[in-house]
Amino acid sequence: MKPGPTRVLERVAVHALLLGAVAFALYPVLWVIALALSGTPAPEATALPMPLDPTLSHFESVAGASKTTPDGEVWLFGRQLLNSLVVALATAGVGIGIALPAAYALARFEFFGKASGMAALLMTQMFPAVASAIPLYLILDALSLLNSRTGLVLCYASTSVPFAIFQLRAAFEAIPVELEEAAMVDGATRWQAFTKVVLPVARPTIAVTALFAFMSAYNEFILAATLLDDESMYTLPVMLQRFIGEYDAQWEKFAAGAIMVSVPVMALFYLAQRHLVAGLASGGVKG
Repeated sequence: MKPGPTRVLERVAVHALLLGAVAFALYPVLWVIALALSGTPAPEATALPMPLDPTLSHFESVAGASKTTPDGEVWLFGRQLLNSLVVALATAGVGIGIALPAAYALARFEFFGKASGMAALLMTQMFPAVASAIPLYLILDALSLLNSRTGLVLCYASTSVPFAIFQLRAAFEAIPVELEEAAMVDGATRWQAFTKVVLPVARPTIAVTALFAFMSAYNEFILAATLLDDESMYTLPVMLQRFIGEYDAQWEKFAAGAIMVSVPVMALFYLAQRHLVAGLASGGVKG
């Protein structure tokens, strides 16, 4: 049975709306790509951004940045990429490592201070990270952790841990207790039930939570710019800032750098897309 004219018009309208939304979302990306590949100072705004005098020199300039130190020549972009990856991975690891047992305890056990503890965790999510920049600076200065990856990871973990606890607690509450009880009836300990039963079931949510913790640390700028003052210790968002000066802006290099900074995140999204979709879907269903 062929669809009627009304049904066909509805499909055409839906497809047109979706194409318009995709074009609206992709236009800034196309503009950044055209800007990064253009050999001229700034291409004119057009309906379809196209690079003028295409060149890869901006990418080469960003990726080839180096710095002379007493120990020799330092490849700045490689060091800054390493800084970002190490800090983001460590933040995700610390956040998930602390949040898993804490979230499980909050989901499965009743104890004194549980409600007040959850309220305190919720309060930490009400304030932006920039509000704690000065206290964090003073604390890291007293601990001699300024301008270090360790200090940055500790700062980022202070916000990633509460977020991860809330996410994982909801996931654990959605897992039937009967699964753990059945495992313990068969001889498993509480720890074995947690590691062998609960964690595999909650793996999609764990992957999504780790991914968001990684992204928040990888893309964070304000705290990194405040706590780091050595160019070789910069993360990639702070590195991009040097292309925007007080009196001029190197938009071509900024665009090239932005694309290069985005590549690791896009690769991670591609690798984790199956867990990402499953985790987002499971987060919307409880029971």
